[in-house]
Amino acid sequence: MTPLNRRDLGLLVLRVGTGAVLMAHGSQKLFGWFGGGGLEGTAKGMEAMGFHPPKQAAAAAGLAEAGGGALLALGVATPAAGAAVTGNMAGAVAVHAPAGFFAQSGGFEYPAFLGFTAAAIGVMGPGRYSVDHVTGHRFDRPWMLVAAFAVSAAAAAAVVGRRSRGQIGADVDPGDAEEEHGDEALEE
Repeated sequence: MTPLNRRDLGLLVLRVGTGAVLMAHGSQKLFGWFGGGGLEGTAKGMEAMGFHPPKQAAAAAGLAEAGGGALLALGVATPAAGAAVTGNMAGAVAVHAPAGFFAQSGGFEYPAFLGFTAAAIGVMGPGRYSVDHVTGHRFDRPWMLVAAFAVSAAAAAAVVGRRSRGQIGADVDPGDAEEEHGDEALEE
């Protein structure tokens, strides 16, 4: 029998703790548990934050958090789980960035921390005390790490970029534009 490995035990604690936090947040979004808004309430929030289509954005965020958190906690498909959570947290960072860094002012500190933690677990691997280890790392291959983070980065860039373009367009109130053109017509 092998003695407990502190590194692997530490990874287990980090995976389970991070995964549990993410599962709780995701279940708020998906099911309304723990005081969350559920899919409908989250969709309204996503729309207000500039994510379109809002219901799909809410479902994707909830699944990335709840599903990615569960996979991280168990140590299953660890690179994909870490990448999914990291990409999702990139979107959350984009939403909170205008408020600065610190969480007490509504900043991006908390989602950035969760994203970096999930990325580190995804890159480092789950350790010996995981389902990935028991299955011979069937879903934890080096190529999966590269592929998962590449796909997640591309998806996050697309979603955040689309939101940013929508936010820029939302800064112009159509009523203001009509008033400006109406005033110009009166002056002529």
